[in-house]
Amino acid sequence: MIPTNFEEYQKAYQESIDNPELFWGDFAKGEFSWKKSWDKVLSGDMASGNVKWFEGAELNITENCIDRHLATKGKHTAIIFEPNDHTEEALHISYNELAKNVNKTANMLKSMGAKKGDRICIYMPMVPELAYAVLACARIGAIHSVVFAGFSAKSLSDRINDGTCAILITADAGFRGEKMTDLKPIADEALESCPSVEKVIVLNRTNTPIEMKSGRDFWWHDEFPKSNDFCEAETMKAEDTLFVLYTSGSTGQPKGMVHTCGGYMVNANYTFRSVFQYKEGEVYWCTADIGWVTGHSYILYGPLSAGATTVMFEGIPHSPDAGRFWEVVEKHKVNIFYTAPTAIRSLEKADVDFVNRHDVSSLRVLGTVGEPINQEAWDWYDKHVGKHNCPIVDTWWQTETGCIMISPLAGITETIPTFATLPLPGIQPCLRDELGNEIEGAGEGRLFMKYPWPSMARTIYGNHERYMDTYFSTFKGNYFTGDGAKRDANGNYRITGRVTMW
Repeated sequence: MIPTNFEEYQKAYQESIDNPELFWGDFAKGEFSWKKSWDKVLSGDMASGNVKWFEGAELNITENCIDRHLATKGKHTAIIFEPNDHTEEALHISYNELAKNVNKTANMLKSMGAKKGDRICIYMPMVPELAYAVLACARIGAIHSVVFAGFSAKSLSDRINDGTCAILITADAGFRGEKMTDLKPIADEALESCPSVEKVIVLNRTNTPIEMKSGRDFWWHDEFPKSNDFCEAETMKAEDTLFVLYTSGSTGQPKGMVHTCGGYMVNANYTFRSVFQYKEGEVYWCTADIGWVTGHSYILYGPLSAGATTVMFEGIPHSPDAGRFWEVVEKHKVNIFYTAPTAIRSLEKADVDFVNRHDVSSLRVLGTVGEPINQEAWDWYDKHVGKHNCPIVDTWWQTETGCIMISPLAGITETIPTFATLPLPGIQPCLRDELGNEIEGAGEGRLFMKYPWPSMARTIYGNHERYMDTYFSTFKGNYFTGDGAKRDANGNYRITGRVTMW
């Protein structure tokens, strides 16, 4: 089902268009552990804004990310935690240890009154406890809402209040290169206007003195050891909400995108394995923060559902110097490296010796995410990091789409610098002109999606009308991406940037 050559990609793509229910149903049936199978693979449509995937199925995503690997991969490394301070030892967390820590965290949340359907806000640095917290929420059926730990008190309170979160998980502070961000004081300021929050769990990451509010605030290190390391996974329906993740708010009030358990899991696994052509035993590193959708899909859920080894990195690209990324690649013999064009451009400005002093020969695949990559950065990445020997997958997708939509498959698709190239199986893009007419063949216009895909956001939390107005009102029955794109004669797409509706 995962294409391994271009002919298999073409066949899979055609099957996914001709019979999407059979395509996704066969993949989902063969790859995952379900508590109950589905009644129907796909129902509803985008015109009504009521799409459902694997309706009637029951599962728990953590059983597919953790439990099903334990018999054969229990001792294998699930997460490599690379701390901010490069002189500190990295932490190798096995699947057995991940299971234990997620279960203990889940029971800690239960002891705080958390239950299925509750919203739990997570405002933490990039440490293993962040991964445990996210997966623990999924384990008990609570809905996680991760807020990037660089956001302000106002941004945090807006998101907590929109989701009426009952619990906040945070830390005293977080390391970020040479700087430290005082998270608890920011959280305290936010909570002055968040009446829904009843309990706050605080991780001691930096030993920074903080104020603890009696009856509300609890130390992680006090509560976690009390918790049992077995927690039965809550039975979830495929269309139950897994998480709410807010867009950055660059185009107005942040939108809480709702992603569900079944379709998201299936697509995260499929896209991770197909785009990066992941091979058993490889070390994979996505440099994103879990506060963004990239971290959700391609640090946690995608790699872990595939039984991969995924790197969690606390630091920044330039600390202690511009060789930090390549030091980590050499240290952990990273095979697949996924980062943002912004990071590449900043590292490109430094002396190339920062790359050359490290052995990066373990690299097999390079990836970019977050924005279209410019030619100069692509060339530098290809020459100095990939040594002209690593395919670059320039991935296009959004918080709203949940998973990668348009991208080369590593080593399979012919790459074109600055092009995201071809849609993945199951993805049906189209270009429309300013009158809404579909553009055939080569051309340039606004980018739409003509057909549902499993990981698409189902709604905006608490505001379905805004969801319909934002994404489906421009051309009825089509999802409007908000991006413009060019398409060449061979069907390759190049994203040109944000555009407005007509």
